Amino acid sequence: MSLLSVRDLSVTFNTLDGKVHAVNGVNFDLEEKQSLAIVGESGSGKSQTVFSLMGLLSSNGTSSGSVLFNGQEILNLPENELNKFRANEIGIIFQDPMTSLNPYMKVSDQLMEVLIHHKGLSKREAFNESVDMLDAVKIPDARNRIMFYPHEFSGGMRQRVMIAMSLLCRPKLLIADEPTTALDVTVQSQIMNLLSELQQEFGTAIILITHDLGVVAGACEKTLVMYGGRVMEYNHTDQLFKQPTHPYTKGLLSAIPRLDLNEEELNTIPGNPPNMLNPPSGCPFQPRCEFAEQKCSDSLPDLLVNKDDTKRACHLDSDKIISSSREAQL
Repeated sequence: MSLLSVRDLSVTFNTLDGKVHAVNGVNFDLEEKQSLAIVGESGSGKSQTVFSLMGLLSSNGTSSGSVLFNGQEILNLPENELNKFRANEIGIIFQDPMTSLNPYMKVSDQLMEVLIHHKGLSKREAFNESVDMLDAVKIPDARNRIMFYPHEFSGGMRQRVMIAMSLLCRPKLLIADEPTTALDVTVQSQIMNLLSELQQEFGTAIILITHDLGVVAGACEKTLVMYGGRVMEYNHTDQLFKQPTHPYTKGLLSAIPRLDLNEEELNTIPGNPPNMLNPPSGCPFQPRCEFAEQKCSDSLPDLLVNKDDTKRACHLDSDKIISSSREAQL
């Protein structure tokens, strides 16, 4: 049995302009101690996918489908029941550590609050446990620095505090929503290495949400590519980098700067992501796809599961995409 099993997950938002279909029929599984990256451009539905299973949608959002966590349905659970899963079973690192921490509270109070509320620890026990977790995320002089306010930490250190907070209750699943945004490249690498080490130490499964495929390489076992609220491709990360089988994945990979190529201009995917108030007919990527044919606008491709448990949603033959990617690399 999978730790997390998502089936036909859809998320819609009621706005003044109409219904926004942010997530449309998403399916995936996550095993214990496994790492999964969900990638795609802004607006592709990545964050709303995980917010829905955490019960964190905005008030105008609704979700449907099925989300099983250890065999128990958790989608649309009442708030009091969801609170049993948050922190204890599923932890989340929010996108911006600058705004996710309360600037008026010391780091010690914010960490201790989690343990006192969810674990029922005393203040002394919660303080010592919080110091130990700050040590685990490699914040130097943790026993003294825990008494600092968030503004007294650098951006990278604030992110480490957020990681420590999400791991305090030893959750089985950790969701990292763009954990390296607004951090410089060196700190990004440190954070990703830290997540990998903590996964090994605590045995936590990880879902990494990012728009940057460069962050994914070497960090996650499998990758789910989303566009227009739908799954475009699902594959082992190494295989996806070597042989992308979907035009959108190929476009994302070609847009990553490469040191081994002397290119004057960076590659881009032409056009803009779809307006989910009025999505295009057929495949959502067809208006921007270099391989698009008439059938791509006529009908939506099914998400087909291959023998090796990989998935892709494309009318075109995968060999055509793979051969095109190889030619681009030469």
